[in-house]
Amino acid sequence: MDRFIGRTQELGLLSRLLTRVAEGGRAGRPGRAILIRGRRRVGKSRLVEEFVDQSHVPYVFFTASGQPTIEADLRLFAEAVRESTLPDTELFRDQAPGTWDAALRLLAQSLPGDQPSVVVIDEMPYLISTDAGFEGTLQKIFDRELSRKPTLLICVGSDLAMMEALNEYGRPFHQRATELVIPPLSPADAAEMLALPAAEAFDAYLVSGGLPLILDEWPSGETALDYVADAVTDPLSALLVSGERALAAEFPPDSQARLVLGAIGSGERTYTRIQQATDGMAQVSLNRALQLLTAKRIVQASTPLSPRPSRETRYSIADPHLRFWLAFPAQHMPEIERGRGDLVMRRIRASWTSWRGTAIEPVIRESLRRISDQLPGETQAIGGYWTRTNDPEIDLVGADAEPIARRISFVGSIKWRENRPFGERDLAELIAHRVKMPGADESTPMVAVARSGVAVNSPTPIGPDDLLAAWRR
Repeated sequence: MDRFIGRTQELGLLSRLLTRVAEGGRAGRPGRAILIRGRRRVGKSRLVEEFVDQSHVPYVFFTASGQPTIEADLRLFAEAVRESTLPDTELFRDQAPGTWDAALRLLAQSLPGDQPSVVVIDEMPYLISTDAGFEGTLQKIFDRELSRKPTLLICVGSDLAMMEALNEYGRPFHQRATELVIPPLSPADAAEMLALPAAEAFDAYLVSGGLPLILDEWPSGETALDYVADAVTDPLSALLVSGERALAAEFPPDSQARLVLGAIGSGERTYTRIQQATDGMAQVSLNRALQLLTAKRIVQASTPLSPRPSRETRYSIADPHLRFWLAFPAQHMPEIERGRGDLVMRRIRASWTSWRGTAIEPVIRESLRRISDQLPGETQAIGGYWTRTNDPEIDLVGADAEPIARRISFVGSIKWRENRPFGERDLAELIAHRVKMPGADESTPMVAVARSGVAVNSPTPIGPDDLLAAWRR
């Protein structure tokens, strides 16, 4: 099995929940439930596998298939229980339950009553999509039977919106389960795992998106471009297959959502440009595709942060790895498959600096949100500002609230260049744009985030080491 990477906090949370199960609960209900969500390929299932292996308690691990029939998943569920370490699996050898109600009741009978056990339902959104009543059935059996056993029920899913909604008011599982979000590994994790300095660690994060499968095959100390150069020569490398597998689980290759996603991944950020890139897709279809992509948290829709409402929405790929994959490998897979990864690498090297300069912006904003208490003023929100003509266009805006600010706490510029620091010309440009920023004036503090240092005195300087430290807090 692949070596397990990090996740100390998440393992600790699951262990504490299992301890509470073992200690018992009020009114004879020791059973507990947890809903785990996170993007595809971030290692949710692997985390749970590691947890049950470390726990040394009886468990069953069932993964839904995504097949269109309830019967198919019921057969797989019965098979998973029969092959599990639960003590009374013979019940599933003698019976073939035809409904989820019957299957879950039978599972409850198979669980031990004198020691803790774990029940894992992976890819739960597939079950809900196939059977609209599954959610209510699971809640009923949990309340009446599973919660009366010393059992930890773990439900896992990659459909972020659906998993988040499961615990909302009015849904069957409301207030019955703890929630755990599994993020990708962080830039700080990448730096530690790959033994890279801060600036190179951020490059690795932009390429890998913090996905464990990619970082696990990444040689220690190797720069992003060196790793990519090796990966594009191997059609089976995690770098190349992770993006396609993640999207294939969500959308058919010829779906309108995939077309829109491809347009955004190639660099189109406004509604008009996306529509042009999709050969004039009908407005109704484009709206539906954008709503689906944003609901699934694959695409992020952003508006300018300022005291004035704005409809100048820009769209971007939310996941860093998917952003890289769509921009480069996805467009050139035929060349990679016929052994011409060198041609793809030539294009990547030619576009790397400009692509990286844009791709790093949301990562820097998220880094700064983690150290907002160290920034000028009382910063509670961090975004950017732009107009339709991009005059001005400001990389960083700090404010006291979002999406509509009452007070601007700072404005800033990002210059993620390889060898040239933030200099006088960059400062003059930032000052000129600050004058045009609603809510800002000559007294508004300035921040300069630069990969290669800041060579002027006025802005607050922030470099790669400062940003990486934010992820270690």
